[in-house]
Amino acid sequence: MIAMDGSAGEGGGQILRTAIGLSLVTGKPFHIQRIRAGRAKPGLMRQHLTGVRAAAEVGDARVEGASLGSGQLTFIPAGVRPGEYSFDVGTAGSAALVLQTVLPALILADRPSQLCLRGGTHNTHAPPFDFLQKAFLPLLGRMGPRVEAALDRPGFYPAGGGQVTVAIQPCVKLQPIELLQRGRIVRRLARGMVSRLPRHIAEREVETVRRRLSWPPDCTAVEEVESPGPGNVLIVEVQSAQVTEVFSGFGERGVRAEDVAKGVVREVRGYLDAEVPVGRHLADQLLVPMALAGGGRFRTLAPSEHTRTNIDTLQHFLDVRISCEEIEPGVWEISVGG
Repeated sequence: MIAMDGSAGEGGGQILRTAIGLSLVTGKPFHIQRIRAGRAKPGLMRQHLTGVRAAAEVGDARVEGASLGSGQLTFIPAGVRPGEYSFDVGTAGSAALVLQTVLPALILADRPSQLCLRGGTHNTHAPPFDFLQKAFLPLLGRMGPRVEAALDRPGFYPAGGGQVTVAIQPCVKLQPIELLQRGRIVRRLARGMVSRLPRHIAEREVETVRRRLSWPPDCTAVEEVESPGPGNVLIVEVQSAQVTEVFSGFGERGVRAEDVAKGVVREVRGYLDAEVPVGRHLADQLLVPMALAGGGRFRTLAPSEHTRTNIDTLQHFLDVRISCEEIEPGVWEISVGG
């Protein structure tokens, strides 16, 4: 059985999610202790527990330690069972992070699956739905599987109540992918979304992005949506010839809309100035399917602690070489395999 320390690296839930996903694919059981020891509230939170239970159902697994606040977990999978599933976080916890836990196994299963995920769809510290739909899943599709996600209802913190449906057409084997050049930028969009909040919040956000990045007015949009509770998110898309990157910022009580936008602008500028195809968050997401494919490479910004932690976790389960090299100032190439 693989023994893991959940306090390693960034010390959050990424280690657990990656370990469960790889355990389902490889059939290798593992035991992890000190789960999320690096967080203010360590142990399993609701969204992590939902991910564990979802994976146990998909993998017909025996699990020990699956309770709120638990600092250790044993996971012993028996075999992947694709099919129709419905998983409810029960809070505003991220539905995307639950999907991240079971997706690696289901894209390599022997038949299609359909998922209904309820919880938060636009959360801080988690990939928003727009990132999955427009940045990550299209690249995953180039590796073989076809995964289509639909936002049925947005869900914001703290009310949650969002819903996403995901249709998965698996493949026999993932194909390596290379992303070395970004190519010409073909589309830019700053979109402010509000639920049960004044429209001017989103208008001020997108106008701040437009002015600070010197984008024309037709690169902005405002959307008022229906959700169980109030919420606000700013989504900025940069679509190029090779990849679409998505950046996000979330409205908070007491934080000016202009300040939310300024934080997103800094991230977008860093990405554009580096002239790399893959941003930091997308780098995290690509590592697992690339490692399962056994090859590939991409250029990105300096690897985050999340990325380095993911690399360490991958090498507990897979015999694959992963290297990170700074090939010029501020530009890194991450290679998987050979």
